[in-house]
Amino acid sequence: MRSFRKELYFNLPTRRGLVNITRDVQKAVDESGVREGLVLVNAMNITASVFINDDESGLHQDYEDWLEGLAPEKPYSRYRHNGYEDNGDAHLKRTIMGRETVVAITEGSLDFGTWEQIFYFEFDGKREKRVLIKIIGE
Repeated sequence: MRSFRKELYFNLPTRRGLVNITRDVQKAVDESGVREGLVLVNAMNITASVFINDDESGLHQDYEDWLEGLAPEKPYSRYRHNGYEDNGDAHLKRTIMGRETVVAITEGSLDFGTWEQIFYFEFDGKREKRVLIKIIGE
């Protein structure tokens, strides 16, 4: 069995943002040489998420609206976590959207269902963050 590790780095200029990282993950699979296995894609920060869904702008705006309704950014005073930082909402949004995703690798390609893509979702940007790609297989 083979193992491969790679990191992606992000520094979004806005507080929140969504990035399609499917091509980056497939590139890592190509670099790994793994033809059959699994890839874990993990947000390495507690205020960011990795998930799978459709790459459609209306859905992306629906995520933003839905998450802001569940855990609004302001007023900052509503969150006990806030004090040193004003990112209490970002921690909650990350919990809702999840930390990571796992995708099967079949014949050297990400084995997706219809319309599936991998996304990095930033909830507290304007600083460097990273995503771990860990591949195992043969």
